[in-house]
Amino acid sequence: MTSQNGRMPDERDVGFEFRGINHLALVCRDMARTVDFYSNVLGMPLIKTIELPGGMGQHFFFDCGGGDALAFFWFPDAPDGVPGVSAPTGRPDQGSLTSAVGSMNHVAFAVPPHRIDQYRDRLRAAGIDCTDVANHDDSEWGISDDLHPGVFVRSIYFQDPDGILLEFACWSRELGPADVSHSPARAVDAATA
Repeated sequence: MTSQNGRMPDERDVGFEFRGINHLALVCRDMARTVDFYSNVLGMPLIKTIELPGGMGQHFFFDCGGGDALAFFWFPDAPDGVPGVSAPTGRPDQGSLTSAVGSMNHVAFAVPPHRIDQYRDRLRAAGIDCTDVANHDDSEWGISDDLHPGVFVRSIYFQDPDGILLEFACWSRELGPADVSHSPARAVDAATA
């Protein structure tokens, strides 16, 4: 296979080699409470702890499977988050999913499809308020009461102690070219609508 300039591709032509997400870094209010929730409730092992220099805070990492990590910063002087700005106001079934440009909307963890109902029950047994299992499809509202061949992902939404929106998600079918059928929206078009 040759590149556009007629040469055989070499390592410089390939671009970036992605191997998943190394870690996603969020900010918490209380590191001890965060460790308790992610390790003891969700079962993510704490794999690395860092005390930041000059009393700036801490940075802890949890193993979230597949070689990926979820990390948290704790800053003693961090400002409070603003629901609806820095994060959604709540779960998708409780209000607006909108958050500000540059914010982190939610974290979705991949789970085995055959265990999603069991995981919902385990969350509830642990006292975690969560949604029913949502069957995401391409219907007008994007959700189906029933699992059918058009459902592409199933998920459960819940929040951590700081209100960070979390999701357990599992693909329910293979995605193909027909699943990419929308033109990307432009900010200028939204402003004139």
